[in-house]
Amino acid sequence: MKISGFSFGRNTSKLYYPIKESILSILPICDEFIFVLGKGDDDDNTLEILESIDSPKLKIMHTEWDTEKYPNGTENAHQTDIAISHCTGDWLFYVQADEVVHEKYLDLIKSRCQELLTNDAVEGLLFKYRHFFGDYNHYINHHGWYQNEIRIIKNKPDIHSFESAQSFRRIPDFDGKSYRKHEGTYRLNVATLDAYIYHYGWVRPPKYMQSKKKALDSIHKGDAKANKTYEGLVAEFDYGPLKGLPKFDGTHPAVMQDKMKDFDWGQSLNYMTNEKPNRPLFKHEKPKYRLVSWLERNVNRGKHFFPFKNWRLLDV
Repeated sequence: MKISGFSFGRNTSKLYYPIKESILSILPICDEFIFVLGKGDDDDNTLEILESIDSPKLKIMHTEWDTEKYPNGTENAHQTDIAISHCTGDWLFYVQADEVVHEKYLDLIKSRCQELLTNDAVEGLLFKYRHFFGDYNHYINHHGWYQNEIRIIKNKPDIHSFESAQSFRRIPDFDGKSYRKHEGTYRLNVATLDAYIYHYGWVRPPKYMQSKKKALDSIHKGDAKANKTYEGLVAEFDYGPLKGLPKFDGTHPAVMQDKMKDFDWGQSLNYMTNEKPNRPLFKHEKPKYRLVSWLERNVNRGKHFFPFKNWRLLDV
């Protein structure tokens, strides 16, 4: 059995992505790791960070992005597909640049892959998610924050990245660009994994968080709309009150320990009051959805009502 890790990114260093930690977290169970690096800005040093990973498993592919040809976030899916095309494993393990896997799950993941290798009905494996927010001690489990996602897939030619690289679908006779098309596409048959992806996409110094949000808006909405949206906004993102969020009482992946030492923005976070943030409220902050989240946690045993499910769950 061979496992290929893969990911993609552009300007990941200047936007404070834990890209090195992400790769290192799954590298021990991968036979190779494909990283597709988009041409970034002159002040980004992602390539140097990648090259500091002294492993023959890591293979870096260089690309240039075309968000006009691949609009509405589909360039993310396109870059993901480029990475997939270079993978040679039986299983393909996808980690986004802000996702890290705890070492305590690695043996379990590899064992599950071995167990289901010859089960042709299984096309992917489904992970649970822990979304950290603001700092490394708080996380979000509110309605609207996805609880599961596919991160390991079988190496089959008609399985492609989907929408904005959030998930995967089987797309027969794919035209190479219609990543948001639903008609004629098929949800993957997946098996569960009792393992979490630790998502650090919302743990950044406030100035980097604002820059990251603008960069994502540019990919999804175009540079002109993004520039207009952020024109006149404060330079630092307001995380809002953290006092109501659950506290994380577990351990973080070992590969994150040095990164976490850089945490120096605690004085910019609101731990004491319920004061509204200096920005439009997110969905999970609005009274209606706060009530829904309370019902999910206290009545529905922590499961979300009507969750996003881009898969078919198999009982295996």
